[in-house]
Order: sequence, then structure tokens, then C-alpha cells
Amino acid sequence: MITSEDGRSLEVTVRHEVLRVEPWGDGSLRVRAGRHRILDDVPGALLPAKPSSATAETDGRCGKLVNGALTAIVEIADTDTGIDAQLRFVRTGTGEELLSEQRAHFWWPGARLFMPSRNGYGRLEQRFTAYEGERIYGLGQHTHGRLDQKGLVLDLVQRNAEVSVPFLLSSRGYGFLWNNPAVGRVELAANGTRWVADDARQLDYWITTGDGPREILGHYADATGYAPMLPEWAAGFWQSKLRYRTQEELLSVAREYHSRGLPLSVIVADFFHWTHLGDWKFDPAEWPDPAGLVRELDELGVKLMVSVWPSVSPLSSNYRELHEKGLLVAAENGVPAHAPWKDKGFGTEMPVAFYDATNPAARRFVWSKVKENYYDLGVRAWWLDGDEPEIQPGHPHNLGFHAGPGSEVFNLYPQANAQTFHDGIRGEGDDEVVLLSRSAWAGSQRFGAALWSGDVPATWASLRVQVRAGLNVALAGIPWWTTDIGGFHGGDPDSPEYRELMVRWFQYGVFCPLFRLHGFRDPRPPFGPEMTGGPNEAWSYGAPAYEAISESLRLRERLRPYLTAQMRVAHEQGIPPMRPLFVDFPGDAASWEVDDEFLLGPDVLVAPVLEPGATSRRVYLPAGAAWTDAVTGARHEGGITVEAAAPAERIPVFLRDDAEVPIRSTQ
Repeated sequence: MITSEDGRSLEVTVRHEVLRVEPWGDGSLRVRAGRHRILDDVPGALLPAKPSSATAETDGRCGKLVNGALTAIVEIADTDTGIDAQLRFVRTGTGEELLSEQRAHFWWPGARLFMPSRNGYGRLEQRFTAYEGERIYGLGQHTHGRLDQKGLVLDLVQRNAEVSVPFLLSSRGYGFLWNNPAVGRVELAANGTRWVADDARQLDYWITTGDGPREILGHYADATGYAPMLPEWAAGFWQSKLRYRTQEELLSVAREYHSRGLPLSVIVADFFHWTHLGDWKFDPAEWPDPAGLVRELDELGVKLMVSVWPSVSPLSSNYRELHEKGLLVAAENGVPAHAPWKDKGFGTEMPVAFYDATNPAARRFVWSKVKENYYDLGVRAWWLDGDEPEIQPGHPHNLGFHAGPGSEVFNLYPQANAQTFHDGIRGEGDDEVVLLSRSAWAGSQRFGAALWSGDVPATWASLRVQVRAGLNVALAGIPWWTTDIGGFHGGDPDSPEYRELMVRWFQYGVFCPLFRLHGFRDPRPPFGPEMTGGPNEAWSYGAPAYEAISESLRLRERLRPYLTAQMRVAHEQGIPPMRPLFVDFPGDAASWEVDDEFLLGPDVLVAPVLEPGATSRRVYLPAGAAWTDAVTGARHEGGITVEAAAPAERIPVFLRDDAEVPIRSTQ
């Protein structure tokens, strides 16, 4: 039976299943399916729906819901085993099919499957038709090295460098959000698409369409939130290494940047600056005057960023209170300890817990400590490391959160951790929220979360992966993104081969939304509180590299006004500053295939050098615009591929239709 009590939504009842389809923003619909009833307390990413002019009609066996450009058609059909309900989504104006549910088998099961486990939970599956030639983008950040993810199987779970944001953008003209933070997977196969939640209570997804990728991304931001406006200082250069061990060591680096006349906006106090993990405060033996440190850095025009982990050691002064008040992540079996850690004052690894970021009381507790020990001293930039959370072994099904069992809500954790800081900072009357996070979920952007690509290798292959990963992050709704320039794991500062990679990575990093140097360089000592790693400053890679890196820093400074304008577009319209060519040129079929170039805003096309020894590279220039080499001035009509010069000191950059962006130095 299909009903529509309000004339704006549809509800379908078939045996024990209830299916609800309702408008959720312009040209967008939300679909939920449950056993016996629809639940409203299941965690998700969607904000409350904005008003729309949707209309619904039904004759009891067939229903239609029209919401702007998107129409849902649901039919109850007779099958060999009784009746079954199936949904299709079409363009309202043309009737063109965008996406359709697909039965798994002519007999059993249908497009949706619920396999009970316990107490209303079960394995959930949702199947859709696969389409010849469809390309699929987004879905967060992954290390598979592809932009188009059609044909892949992706785990829906948070891991270091693997970030699950279950929103995809299809070349068929729709966007789709799996609004479910459960652990599972998505299979983007040739014979169908299948979304799986290992153990959850309810199916929940959201679909939208619009006039091209830009409008679809705007609808997604309407539904899950817009990023705040990036503060002007955050658009500059961020200096980091693993790690500055003392206040004086960090200050000496900031002073050196200043004395050399090199731009610097942020410098980072990384992990082990604390007394114990979970104390959330500076170790006074190594950082005797953090307020004075912040003041001197402010005089140099530099912000101090501190690394704040969600882990809590039993040695921490906060552990007992967090434990006794139930503010730590629980365990379904065993004690609430989820990762090994070699803490200060303890000569071997010991198990640590995590605060439960899904618990509002735990968020308030942690912020109270962060405020007292960092914020009140002047710290205004935050590095949320290890916030997948980084559990070892990786058994999220054994975790118990305030929001629900780990199986159902694990992927939500990094979003909730970002909310701790966002709400705390906003509660102080401060509107500048910059959170460098190693993980994210759908909606993390609305809390000011900037994602970076995690602990990636220091190799050319890794650099190639970053280009595709960053573009998919942008299409998953997170506009603030960066990498560890040079990669994280390894890299010999004295190696000519590695110096070449570092220069090329810097040249790419200039055009990323955030511009950040970090890494664990050789020589690398064993893990522990004494570790620091090799040198990793702009001057650490020899004279020729220093000259090229310095020019990259100056180029970034010239780009900052343009980049800041693009960040405002992201804040107001949901369009990421760094994006694939097809976002601006959807009518150019070739633009959907290019995966090693990108646009920074509408006017700057960037073609990073991704191979050692290269002095030129092929660059596709999209049809529908004229393109000018930003350095040579050579002009080309779009729709062609050119062989662009890429000498050691620069990568190919083209400007659209006589745009004036200061790429070329006037010195």
C-alpha cells in the first residue's frame, strides 16, 4: 500500500517493511526504509530539510513524488514470492532515468535486504542498477589512485589515509549520499551497485539532481552544511615536521623564516608536546611559557597550531574522571582500551582509550581542558590527529558509543570530534574555526574540518595518488584539503632524487586549498616520546631546491587574494576551490576523463609534474574557453591537448579567457 497523507511525501508498506520518500531540499529526496516503522533517532549527516514545493500523488499501487528537477516513482509489483516495492528516480522535465533500484534476484531478495542479527539490528543492503559508461566520483579519500571509481569496491570505514565520506557524484547527473555511518562497503560493479551496512537498524539515503555538477554540489552543501569562511591567515604557508621537541626549537625555526624573508603563516607543535596523552596540555619541562611563545609568534605574523589527539592514557590526570563518568568509548567485550601507545614516563607500550566524541558531555569535558590549557593561552589553530579513531586492532564492531554500537556509528567519530572544537570555539564568541583533521565524514565541513591525506609515502607514486584523492575529497563536499608536502613516511633530505620530488610536490602544493609542509624525514628513530625525525624546513634540501621552494612560497603569497575569493565561493555556494575539469566544463566529454590536472577556481588550470626527470608534459585544455600559458603567454583555443614546458623551476599553469591571476613573478 502506498499512501501520501500530506500530499508531499510517500509512504509504502509491504509486509514488515516501511519505505518513506520525502523532499529534502531543492531537487532532492530522502529515502528511508525500516522494519515496522521509520526511526528518527538514527545518526546521520543531513541537516533539517529546507522548504520545497514538492507534490505527491498515488493510487495505492503506484506513487509519484515531484520535487523540482527530481521525480521519484515507486511501484508495488507482483513477484514470484508476493509483492515488492521498487523505486526509480527520473528528471522531471524529460523523464530521463537517473537511477533505479535493482532487484538482486527474480525470486529473493529484492532491491533492499534486511538480515536480522539482534535487537532490531541487522545487515542492510541496498541495490541499484549499473549503467554503461557511467563515471562515479567523490566518496572521500582513498589510496587506490583513481578519480573515476566505477568498478571498485570500497570499504566504508575510517582508517589512516582512507577517509569514508559516502557521497558520490555521477556523470549521469545525480548526487547520492549513503546517510548511514555504519561500517560496511559499497560495490560499484558492472552488474549493479550495492551499498552494505554490516549491522544497523535502518536504510537511509539522499539523492539530488541539478543543472550540472556545480548545482548538485550546491544541493549537497544545502543538505549537509557549508564550510565556514577560511580565515585569511590560513591561506598561507604552514610549516611542520616530526617533531619540534621544545619551545625554543620551534621558535628558532619561525625566527629563521622571518630572517630569511620567507612567508610563514602557521607553525606546528606536534604530538608529545604534552605531559601524558589525554592531559591536553603542554609539558612545562619542554614548553615552559606557551603564552609567551604565542605572543612572539604573533609578532612574527605566525599562528601556533597544536596537535590534539582524542586518545587518553591511563597515566593521564583526566583518565579516571572520564572513565567513571562514562565519557570514554566503551568495549562490547573486554576493557575499554583500543590502541597501544608509548607514553611519556612509561618505557613500553601501554593500552589507551578514546574519549567518546559522540557524547555531548564528553565533548564539553574535552573542550574545557583544551580551553584552559591551549585556547586561553592564545592558541587558535588545531590539529586533530588520529581521529578515525586510530584503533589497533581495527575492530570497530567491538566499540560502544553514546550514539550507538560501533557497527552502526563508527564512521561518525571524526565529524563528532570536529564538533567538539567547533562548538567550543563558537561558544567563546570566536568565528575562526580551522581544524586540520586526519579523518572526516559527511557533514564534517560544516564544523570547519580541513582534511589532509594522512601518513602517505614519500614517493612519486604517492604524489600521483594525491592528485586524484584531493579531487575526490572536493567532490565529497570538503573544500579544505592538503597533503604532507614531500609525503610523510621517509625521504632523505640529502638525496638528489628526493629533492626533485620535494620540489615538484611543493609546486603542486601551492595550488592546493591549504599549503602545508610536513613529514617524518630520514634519519627516523623508533617511535616514542624522544622521536623528532630529520630536517624538514624550506632550506633543508640544498641550494637549487631552496631557490625553487622559495619561489613556490612567494607564488602562494601572490595567489592568496584569488584563493581567498574561491574560499568564499565554497563558503557561500558549496563549490570547492580545487576541482576536476568537468565541474566547470560538464559539456566537454574529454573533461570527464582527465584525472591528472585540475582547476583552482574557474580561471587557473594546473597540470602538476608527476614523473621524475620530466621537462614537459601533455595538458588537455577544456573546450569552451581559450587558455593562456601563465608564464610564456602562448594562447590556445580549448578542446586540444598541448605539450607544455615543465622546466625544473615550474609546472604548467594556464589561465582561462584572459583572466588576470599573478602566476608569473614580476621580479
